[in-house]
Amino acid sequence: MDRREIAALLAYIGRLDPRSIRTDEGEARDQLAQWNELLGDVPMATPHGWDARIAARQHYRTSPYQIQPADVVRPWESYRRNRLALHWDPTPSADPDDQAAWTAELVGTRRAVAAGIAQPAYAPAITSSQEGINPRLQARLDQIGSCIPPAARAALAPFRPARAAREAAVARGLPDALSVRCEWCLAPVGEPCRRRRIGPNDGVRAITPRATPHPGRVDLAAQQAQHAEQAQQPALA
Repeated sequence: MDRREIAALLAYIGRLDPRSIRTDEGEARDQLAQWNELLGDVPMATPHGWDARIAARQHYRTSPYQIQPADVVRPWESYRRNRLALHWDPTPSADPDDQAAWTAELVGTRRAVAAGIAQPAYAPAITSSQEGINPRLQARLDQIGSCIPPAARAALAPFRPARAAREAAVARGLPDALSVRCEWCLAPVGEPCRRRRIGPNDGVRAITPRATPHPGRVDLAAQQAQHAEQAQQPALA
């Protein structure tokens, strides 16, 4: 704010609280100089939500004491912090190889957001929608059928035998055994069956995952798959 805006703000405050009015010319000049020194970097208003008069009015709505410059500076600093906390730096349009221009654009954007001149740039939302997917990426996914290429899947098979056995069973048209809970080892859905090692005193010493599911789990998965198919078939007239 410049001296003219400071004078307008003090006149507005005087209407809210006559105690702040200085009738002596020297006192009024000193008050204007003090407020101008402390509020010189605080704008009167911005295009996006800040107004020093609203901060002054809010002070008198919640406090019986005369307003001080700090009662305007404090909400302004909070306004700046909140806007920067919402801001997500967008990629500058400057040449990335020009470090000075790149940095200057980032700093300029942040200053504009903090000063209330520009709106914060929000982080793009993560979505599972396939709309607008890159055609080259879609063609690649159609080609390999999965986000993991077949060669990489085969290379990983020795290190995750349970997953490899599950994928092989599904590829052969068999039901997915891990889609049901195992009633033998109590392995939950999606996790491989477990093998218990019993010690000499009949206590469990260790539990290790099995590469293949228990037979009862396979049968249960087959039964549920069969029931699901029957439920999907239309009822005969």
